[in-house]
Amino acid sequence: MINRFNFVPTAMTMATLLPLLRLLLSGILQETQQARRDFEPPRHLARYYDFIVVGSGSGGSVTASRLSEVPEWKVLVLEAGGLPPQESYVPGLVGLGYFRGNNNWDYVTEPQRHGLRNFVERRGTIPHARVLGGSTTTNGMLYVRGNRLDFDHWANFGNPGWDYDSVLYYFKKAEDYRGIPTNETEQYHGRGGPLVVTPEPKTGKLAQAFLYAGMELGFSVVDPNGREQIGFAKPEYTICGGLRCSVAQAYLRPALRRNPNLHVLYDAFVYRVLFNKHNRAIGVQYNYRGRIHTAYAKKEVIISAGALASPKLLMLSGVGPSPHLKHHKLKVVADVPGVGQNLQDHLGVYGLTWTIQPNSVDTFNNVVTLDSVQRYVHYRKGPYSAPIGDYGSAWAKVTKDGYPSLPDVQLYLSPAAFNMDMGLFLPHIYGFDRNKYSEYARPLFGRDGFTMNLYLLRPKSRGAVSLRSKRPRDLPVIDPNYMSHPYDVETMIEGIRFAIKVGNCTSLTKRFKAKFHDMIVPGCEGIVFDTDRYWACYIKHMASSFWHPAGTCKMGPDTDPLAVVDSRLRVRGVRGLRVIDASIMPVVVSGNPNAPVIMIAEKGADMIKEDWGIHDHM
Repeated sequence: MINRFNFVPTAMTMATLLPLLRLLLSGILQETQQARRDFEPPRHLARYYDFIVVGSGSGGSVTASRLSEVPEWKVLVLEAGGLPPQESYVPGLVGLGYFRGNNNWDYVTEPQRHGLRNFVERRGTIPHARVLGGSTTTNGMLYVRGNRLDFDHWANFGNPGWDYDSVLYYFKKAEDYRGIPTNETEQYHGRGGPLVVTPEPKTGKLAQAFLYAGMELGFSVVDPNGREQIGFAKPEYTICGGLRCSVAQAYLRPALRRNPNLHVLYDAFVYRVLFNKHNRAIGVQYNYRGRIHTAYAKKEVIISAGALASPKLLMLSGVGPSPHLKHHKLKVVADVPGVGQNLQDHLGVYGLTWTIQPNSVDTFNNVVTLDSVQRYVHYRKGPYSAPIGDYGSAWAKVTKDGYPSLPDVQLYLSPAAFNMDMGLFLPHIYGFDRNKYSEYARPLFGRDGFTMNLYLLRPKSRGAVSLRSKRPRDLPVIDPNYMSHPYDVETMIEGIRFAIKVGNCTSLTKRFKAKFHDMIVPGCEGIVFDTDRYWACYIKHMASSFWHPAGTCKMGPDTDPLAVVDSRLRVRGVRGLRVIDASIMPVVVSGNPNAPVIMIAEKGADMIKEDWGIHDHM
């Protein structure tokens, strides 16, 4: 299991833990109080802006910040969520953001016909953030751009200007890389940008053994954001000085201090985009503090609500598949069939875990101590200054499908076994059936271990997002259609075999006495272990969302019937409206989507400036 929770107390009483947690959070009180002052809503809500941006995540915060650089432009950001909670600033408490309903939308998928058999009602959870900064306030802070061929493919689909050589400028523009420069990788990194990217400063014993395992198998240790992605790598995080570097921190707060023309309104729920009789977006209707307001955009409205909410807002506004809109008795502004289609998500396989010799890794031994807390409070050092434990990633080609340099799967090393929380929270976070989870994980209770989390980088299954009703506050219907294409299961079988090879390398078995947890997963009894048929069964029972949905407002040329936006991110069939977030990806990238969405927003902001006569770069 991905160690997204990072630490759950099992040996220490809550009476001891809570005072330490209070002390830890009191240490960031100054930062949270300053953030509250910086994000103080404007005293008087204006009715007219040049640009209105819906959403403050990776797309919205970056876009709004860059647009506000033009002094004569007034920019409004509307965010449905609230201020970031105190714990979100502390990297070592990263997992608290994944509790369902805690600063997120609590999305669940529709029951999945082809899998999720060990999940409640065969539904997956997708805890998309509902907070200033969006998912950058709650995510695992990993900085991964994807593969250069991802972007070349976008361009080849009919999207000029989105090839890797063109978008690299924007990755670098956003980045303030804090790693040691090397001749091989420096040309791929930016210095002095808003987003601080910090390589893991210390490689622990388990992470080092993971890297050695890769070398045993003939892989190199790589910078995955450099020239080549395939290989093994230490993590790089969006952390600055021991604090999470969300886009709210990196982009919005500096812009608010610098530019009086930028207004940010949180707890503001947008109901719909408004159009005039010429199908031009002229503003939005939103709820703020229980009252309905209207804000008007003189130039454009930009939707950056994420891959699940952006298509929903478009459809509520009358832009989408005409039959679906008419079914919900919505006025059709523009018949755009692709809205909500092309849903892709990285499919994650959970539960691939190894037990190790007791006390061979001291991952959590130094965490809940007064010294660790004081080091963080006073110096922003120690275990709480980064995700707690040893992590690592590997990108591998496990099939003969496609380009040799384009990986099929990613492995993510987590320094905890599948039993890490004794079943207290993980079943709820991921939606596991508690009985089946306990049956599989109970033999691991009380034992040290690690997990290899495997996810499919380029799924061929496609799903959709649709409206549940015409009521704006109803969550959308999310059907990823996981594992509907046989390629996905076949590739994941090869991925599991690769993960087992890594876990069984001598660097892990000799030093840590690593042993794979080979208990038959509930639901696959009677099938011979370690056969393709067994692993296919395992995947259909234990795989679910890796929380990276994309593609639902696809970027593409006029000849693509499912394209929603053009290569300049303008929504088809209307004027004055763009989408800038993960939903525009024609194909999901080969890695975590946060860094690519920031790149998309940097490039999108430049396109908007250029279209309105401002030439920063092009």
